[in-house]
Amino acid sequence: MGVAGDICRKVTTLAPAQIAVLDTICTVLGLASDLAHAQVTLYTKARMENFLVIAAQIKPNTSYVQHKPSLLGTTVYALEEPLIWRSISMGEAIHGQREWALGMWMEMQVYPVRDASGNVIAAVSFESSMEEAHVHGHQLLVETAQLLLSTVKIPSSSKQYRSLSASDGILIVNEHGKIIFANSTADSIYKVLAVGNIVGRRIYERQANMGLAQKAMTIQEPCEAELSAGNMVLVQRAIPIVVNQVTACTVVILTDVTEVKKKEKELLIKSAVIQEIHHRVKNNLQTIASLLRLQSRRTKSQEVKAALRESVNRISSISVVHEFLSQQDAEFIDVAEVARNILDLVIQNMLEPDFNLQTIFNGETVVFPSEQASSLALVINELIQNSIEHGFVGRHEGIIGVDISTLEDEYKIEIYDNGIGMPPSFNPQLSNSLGLQIVRTLIESDVGGSFALYTDNGTHACITIPRKAKGGV
Repeated sequence: MGVAGDICRKVTTLAPAQIAVLDTICTVLGLASDLAHAQVTLYTKARMENFLVIAAQIKPNTSYVQHKPSLLGTTVYALEEPLIWRSISMGEAIHGQREWALGMWMEMQVYPVRDASGNVIAAVSFESSMEEAHVHGHQLLVETAQLLLSTVKIPSSSKQYRSLSASDGILIVNEHGKIIFANSTADSIYKVLAVGNIVGRRIYERQANMGLAQKAMTIQEPCEAELSAGNMVLVQRAIPIVVNQVTACTVVILTDVTEVKKKEKELLIKSAVIQEIHHRVKNNLQTIASLLRLQSRRTKSQEVKAALRESVNRISSISVVHEFLSQQDAEFIDVAEVARNILDLVIQNMLEPDFNLQTIFNGETVVFPSEQASSLALVINELIQNSIEHGFVGRHEGIIGVDISTLEDEYKIEIYDNGIGMPPSFNPQLSNSLGLQIVRTLIESDVGGSFALYTDNGTHACITIPRKAKGGV
């Protein structure tokens, strides 16, 4: 149930079926307001005698209406709105004027609203500036908008009944398929398409490009399609207004989306280029890693082998990030997915064949910009490497776990093992370890977080990142 329904249930004596009629009307009130270039207000009788209630009110996107505070849900004494009261009481359509503000008059057209049995249950008013009221075709637009409100059923697709913008072209086609109205925007569009005067033509003419309107008139359902005409791309909507099972008229709306489509195409091309760059960077990093592996196999120094192996893992962890970026069109990455891949990668490259390692991974989705994700990938790589290298000395089995969680003010990434822990004399702050220096620098400088190491049945590395530091994502 909509807002109008809520108001009516509280302050009127309307039956549920009658309230449903007003709610249905409200689904197209914005379109009717834009079509009529007028503010539209829906009134009904309040439970209190001689009082009206404003059940719905909307201003147009297609014309300027002097601002006034919203009166939605307020009650008005009948003598203050004589045209509305008369329309509801007598069931008449009334044309008049009202003083909107001191010395400022508005054109006002009021129509009764009836339920399925023909009883008057409300009145709808169209209010427009005197200047707008004298524009050619204005009366036809108001009458068409009123006809739309009085005949609309529950829309099968609210998308086609969406509001207009000031730059939309509007055409009205009569029951015989003849175009009887076109606003200046529609005229301009057809002039670009080499159609000099669209008003007076029939939709069956090839130049009119109105196949969609023909379809809407035939099936008596709103239709929408995108079409290319000349160098233009247009979104065309055709909304038939059906009275007693006959299409009385059809509203055709043209939206020029040429520039939007150009920008979308440019973005797709840019996205494809960026993805290709990430793919090539990933390939280049993998080539470098392969060269280092080759060099590692040729050297006899175990110290050199270990240093090269660490370098290979660092390069591979960055490569994982670029692989993700090459497969998607956004520059944001789920760190949990990256961490899972790095965990598998480091274990594959560093684990001794006779070591039995169990991995535990608990990761919530945490999305970071690619630059910060690259830094976190390196950090996760270093910490997992350290666990494998130093955490299980003298052991043949162990556990390495990764927990990624989202707290109220921060993100928490914890990498832990059940190994021998840190020596009592070890001070992470004073350590000269290259790996820990890399971790601390990247966490504190690149992602604005903090880093801590502690022993608790093994070594735990805890990274916390304030949520506000996450690159605005």
